[in-house]
Amino acid sequence: MLRFALLFCLALPNAAAADSFTPVREQSAFVALIEGRNLRLSTFGIRLSVTPDGRIAGEALGSEVTGTWKWRDGFFCRDMAWRGRPIPFNCQLVEARGDQLRFTSDKGQGQSARFRLD
Repeated sequence: MLRFALLFCLALPNAAAADSFTPVREQSAFVALIEGRNLRLSTFGIRLSVTPDGRIAGEALGSEVTGTWKWRDGFFCRDMAWRGRPIPFNCQLVEARGDQLRFTSDKGQGQSARFRLD
C-alpha cells in the first residue's frame, strides 16, 4: 500500500515550471486562504482541515490524519501522523492559484502535491 508520505508533497511529480502559481510567503496570507476551508486531493482520498491555530486533522486512504503546523521563514512546516504512524517533519513551499494550493516539500526543492480548497 502507498506509504502516507504521499500526503503533503510526495503525491505528484514536481511541476514547478511556469504555471501561474504564486508563492505564499506570509503566514497571514496562508491563513486567509485556508481558514474555514478543507484541502482535498481526491486521487488519494485526502481531506484535511488545516486550522489557523496550528492543527491538522482529516483522513487519507480512509485512515485518520493528525498533526500540527507552524509558519517558519516563509515555509509551512508540519509534523503529522497517519494511522498513528509518524510522518517526518518537513517544511514546504506553499503556492496558490485560484482554489488550489501546491505544497512542495524540502522548502520547494522536493516533490509537490496540489490540493483543492473546498
